[in-house]
Amino acid sequence: QVQLVESGGGLAQAGGSVRLSCAASGIMVGMNRMGWYRQAAGKERELVATITSGGTTSYADSVKGRFTISRDNTKNTVCLQMDTLKPEDTAVYYCTAYGLGIQYWGKGTLVTVSS
Repeated sequence: QVQLVESGGGLAQAGGSVRLSCAASGIMVGMNRMGWYRQAAGKERELVATITSGGTTSYADSVKGRFTISRDNTKNTVCLQMDTLKPEDTAVYYCTAYGLGIQYWGKGTLVTVSS
């Protein structure tokens, strides 16, 4: 059974930083593509960043240069370092794992950025 548990959300000021973590069980983060999505109030869920099993990363244009996705294979975790935060980064952030024909989701963690 795959479980993804996010942590690290909370309140931050514009220009500040937040680091999100995703603890995975039942799936190896180093063997699968992993990612982060976010969903702001009243908006659709959108892809923020992904990291492939080979370590290739990709980012949404809106976060490029400010967010960094990484993983720790020994701890089986995926992190999202978010710097230079903007109020428009306020959203629930979801960790996701791309399995064989199925995409797994965590329950999400709320990040609120105040101006």
